[in-house]
Order: sequence, then C-alpha cells, then structure tokens
Amino acid sequence: MLRAITLAFALSVLPATAFANSCPSIMAAIDAALPTSTLAEADMTKVKELRAKGEQLHASGDHAGSEAALNEAKKLLGI
Repeated sequence: MLRAITLAFALSVLPATAFANSCPSIMAAIDAALPTSTLAEADMTKVKELRAKGEQLHASGDHAGSEAALNEAKKLLGI
C-alpha cells in the first residue's frame, strides 16, 4: 500500500518538474533568433521585454506565466 501511494505521488510530481525545465529552452530559442531578426524597433523592444519578464517569472517559480510571456515573444519573432 505504501509503495502504491509513493508511486502515485511520484507520478503526480514528475510531470510538473519536467515542464519547469522548458523555460530555459524557450529563452535559448529566443536568444538565438534575436540577432538575425528583422523586426521593427518597437516589436524588438516588446520581444526583449517579454523575454526579460519570462526570465523573471521563471526565477520566481511562476513557470506557467513564464511560458506564456516567452511564447508570446516567440510568436512575435515568428519562431
């Protein structure tokens, strides 16, 4: 019985930690696309603000908010 409870707990926690690690990979994709981007200056500023906001939210533990901001930046970049 204890083994089943432990297994159930582990299976419920592991997916959350897997998604928490996607923020850095999204930030890396944005960083890689920035130098070759042909966005207007206003859009480039918005992308950089969203990227910074995503990093800040990630650091504070709000991974859902971080991914939302970072994915919006990716959308503006077209990646």
